[in-house]
Amino acid sequence: YGLQPFRWPEPWPTSTLPAMRAAVFCQQIGRGVAFSLAAFRQAFAGGRDLSVVDNVLIAAAACELHPNAVVKGIESKATKERLRAATAAAYERGVRGVPTVAVGDDLFWGDDSLEAAAAAFAGGSAS
Repeated sequence: YGLQPFRWPEPWPTSTLPAMRAAVFCQQIGRGVAFSLAAFRQAFAGGRDLSVVDNVLIAAAACELHPNAVVKGIESKATKERLRAATAAAYERGVRGVPTVAVGDDLFWGDDSLEAAAAAFAGGSAS
């Protein structure tokens, strides 16, 4: 499939709060997808711990974001509030873990549900 070898970050599991705040900030400036892909590469191809801000900044640099801007974004009150609001909205919708995929009103939770989510998205059977 052309995928890089998978490497679990050490330690795992870990707090991804800095990466989540960075993703929220990057989404606000139109770079959310680029940052998220770079962060996942750092974590699961590079084995880097995304609780370490320097590792988050490596991901930001990979998508041409200035580290100082990202640090300010991570630390901003507005970013923290947006992440809290998004987390609360997800919880209210029924999200209780990751990965969760929403297709319309249906939620698919867990690795074992990803194929069902893809089928539902394509208009096929969800079971």
